[in-house]
Amino acid sequence: MKKPILVIKFGSASVTTASHEIDETVIASVAQQVSFLSKSYNIVLVSSGAVAAGKKKLVNYKGTLSEKKAAAAVGNPLLLQTYSRYFLPYGVSIAQSLCERHHFSNRNQFLQLKKTYEQLWKSNIIPVANENDVVSNLEIKFSDNDELATLIAVGFGAQMVLYCTSVPGVYDDNGKVISEIPLIDRAALSLAKKEKSSVGLGGMTSKLTFARLATQMGIKAVIFGIKSENAIINAVEGKTGTVCLAQNSNISARNKWLASGSIIKGQVQVDDGAVKALLKRHSLLAVGVQKLLRHFEAGEVFEIVDAEKTVIAVAKSKLDSHTLTQQKNKQNIEIAHADDIVLI
Repeated sequence: MKKPILVIKFGSASVTTASHEIDETVIASVAQQVSFLSKSYNIVLVSSGAVAAGKKKLVNYKGTLSEKKAAAAVGNPLLLQTYSRYFLPYGVSIAQSLCERHHFSNRNQFLQLKKTYEQLWKSNIIPVANENDVVSNLEIKFSDNDELATLIAVGFGAQMVLYCTSVPGVYDDNGKVISEIPLIDRAALSLAKKEKSSVGLGGMTSKLTFARLATQMGIKAVIFGIKSENAIINAVEGKTGTVCLAQNSNISARNKWLASGSIIKGQVQVDDGAVKALLKRHSLLAVGVQKLLRHFEAGEVFEIVDAEKTVIAVAKSKLDSHTLTQQKNKQNIEIAHADDIVLI
């Protein structure tokens, strides 16, 4: 039988030391555990750490954009060499996969990426994905590697996505790790603290936000710390960290891509009547739009938010926002068909 897909994301703080060098003790443990899991899963590793690993090689590094890109260029091969060295004793090879946001927004390119990964898995090769920081455009880049891991998990139909971080999991108000979150709602999102690590881009807010997307697409998500023994294997088995349960999902592969991989261009705020209609799987009509928050062209993807600015759906537009503004008070003007709307 075909193996289920497992996506594991490692943040910079997880795989580097306090002095911002690659933590080979962690990489060795990752190699041992992931090699064991690869017998049962097709695995994608999404690993940060390239910039952190490379910046000490640059003279008078101050963290400018060009310096970060240069650090990534130096750090990526260092990171991959380290992974390859520690996976080698287990007979597992590593492949580098540098991704850009447009690889996911263009469905044909995304499907090519998927086919490449499938070919690698046939030869017992594990792809290590990271953003292509050297050339990534600021206007269309991943917010962080939590997003990249989630897009891969959703697009590939993964069974599970693991977000490995520097803390043991999601804390409650008393500072204890929450073992399970049945549904990532507003209350769950409020548990995230706003700070981030000194070497990473994301934080718990990012992890919970993207775990919410993954679980809504039917994928179990686990947020866990790397420091405990057999942390990755235990996270897969639900014995450590915070397990975010997958929700029932019958969304098509195309619409999963629409909800996650496509680049969001516009945003509209709708009234309560439109919200109710969308929840009943009806199309979005212009008369239900209260405000145009961001412009979009026909065929582009836009977000639909409620009165509290909470995103409730994404949709592919049938008309541009200029036409919407002109015709918003007319009856039966369809902005997006029900088949092109994905509830979030």
